[in-house]
Amino acid sequence: MATVSTATAAPTVRPELSVHRPNPVAVGTIVWLSSELMFFAGLFAMYFTIRSAVPQLWPQESSLLDLPYSTINTTVLVLSSVTCQMGVWAAERFQPARTGALWKVNRWGMQEWMTLTFLMGAVFVAGQVHEYATLSHEGLTISSNPYGSVFYLATGFHGLHVIGGLIAFLFLLGRSFSARRFGHYEATSTIVVSYYWHFVDVVWVALFTSIYLIK
Repeated sequence: MATVSTATAAPTVRPELSVHRPNPVAVGTIVWLSSELMFFAGLFAMYFTIRSAVPQLWPQESSLLDLPYSTINTTVLVLSSVTCQMGVWAAERFQPARTGALWKVNRWGMQEWMTLTFLMGAVFVAGQVHEYATLSHEGLTISSNPYGSVFYLATGFHGLHVIGGLIAFLFLLGRSFSARRFGHYEATSTIVVSYYWHFVDVVWVALFTSIYLIK
């Protein structure tokens, strides 16, 4: 008489049906940036509301802005997004540092690209401070009129966010240099910092267009 086996066969795992959970750090960063987007949306609403209320101020006060200087400063910030993304790609290869001479850019690692990004962001902040000093000398301050108020509030809050990004780069680089092994934690940190930096750059492009280009 044949014996009936009661053993249950192990289920076959199909790789194409495996579940990939999203990285909680990346998801949390995206949710937080969504709240930051609402904050800047409020600043844009304030800017255009006051502009529609006192439009006579804009031709006179906006003439004080140095468009070529601001364009150069904006270009530096936009290009820093490129260097930041190069650092992300290096982190995804788990390459923390360069593998060749310093002048061989194609062999740079995350640390070199993010250091360059930090320096470009610092140049942008320094350029903004210089612009504030020039405008203040010409009589445009945050308390001079409604135009000055919305200009300094909108660009100033963005500047604070850029400074926050620079601090994040310092922590990122410090973690990378101190880590015994560059792994998934360091790579994930690089990616989420890049999310923030790209967000800051996109917001500035919108601010630059609204304040400096739309007459």
